[in-house]
Amino acid sequence: MTELQRPSWVKDKSLHKDFEIIQCKPYDDYKDHKNDDCCYVLIRVDFEFYEIHVAICNYNHEIWKVFKGKRPQDIYTAIFEYEKKNNLQWFIEKQHIAYLGKELKKAEIALALGNTGYYQE
Repeated sequence: MTELQRPSWVKDKSLHKDFEIIQCKPYDDYKDHKNDDCCYVLIRVDFEFYEIHVAICNYNHEIWKVFKGKRPQDIYTAIFEYEKKNNLQWFIEKQHIAYLGKELKKAEIALALGNTGYYQE
């Protein structure tokens, strides 16, 4: 490997023998997204109580549980602990887990900025 292939931000790390740079294809929000088979989430910002709410819903559009908290970490930790404690499998798809994290961060930023125009993608 030449030094040109070495990322400029890699300073004091050695590269593994199987090191490679993978160029990612653009993600299509509609074609590429995968939800889990048993549930989806609704995320809302409650400006009155300065909280983020996450509803876990089934595909009959019934809300099973609502988790609420001030920060994304509080909420996703509570969701995953509840899921594990109750032997549930709400979040299997890693894309769905990543989506939850992304949307919680957007909601946190909207809450901090007082942006009432937050919408869930």
